[in-house]
Formats: sequence, C-alpha cells, structure tokens
Amino acid sequence: MAVRIAGVTIPTEKRVVIALTYIFGIGNTKAAKILASAKINPSTRVNDLSDEEVNKIREIIEKHNLVEGDLRRDTASNIKRLKEIGSLRGSRHAKNLPARGQRTKTNSRTVRGNKRVTMGSGRAKSAQKT
Repeated sequence: MAVRIAGVTIPTEKRVVIALTYIFGIGNTKAAKILASAKINPSTRVNDLSDEEVNKIREIIEKHNLVEGDLRRDTASNIKRLKEIGSLRGSRHAKNLPARGQRTKTNSRTVRGNKRVTMGSGRAKSAQKT
C-alpha cells in the first residue's frame, strides 16, 4: 500500500525514519522526534506500519511541523522580503550568488556562470606518426 503524508508518496520498502525524510522540511532529527512522539520503532519498514500508526504520524506532522508547500511558500516570501528592503542578502539572492559570506574567487564558479576548463580539455588530438 502506498502511504501519502503531506502530499508526498513515501517509499514503502525503506525504514520509516528514512522514508519520512522524503518530505520537504523533515530531516533525520525531526523524523526521529516524530517517531518517538508517536511511539513507533524507527527501524520498522513503511509497508509494515498499520493504518493507525500512519494516521498518528500524519497527525503529528500536520499539527506541529511546517512542511512541503507551506514551508516553500514561507521561504520564498522571506527571500522576497529581503529583496524588497534592499538588504545585502536580498541582492545576493537576486544575483544568484552565495548569501552567507562564502568566498567566490575560487568556489561557486558555475553559479556565477564562470566555468573555466583546464588547458588540455578542449584540445584536438595531435596527428598520428606514420
């Protein structure tokens, strides 16, 4: 049986603690806390869960966690707010550059559109000796 939680179909053959991380906004730690509050063994496979256990997990996630569409919308509105107030972080987001103080001279080249190739990578092969 396919289990859907927060609009995401969770893989049935994986352990529950791993399968919950397929939901945007739930990582390993949060998944472990959800299972602890639902009193479910984390090593149980998803297809071995009963309907009550699935409903208990779904209820805990909906009540206490911001996940999927709501979280994405919230993140996007935060970035939009930073851009509107003209902050440095907002301008970095607008230019698609790292916003948290990372260096850009050597790293994040592909993000900047400055992909350099090594010297010999594009060179044609030399003629064969006869």
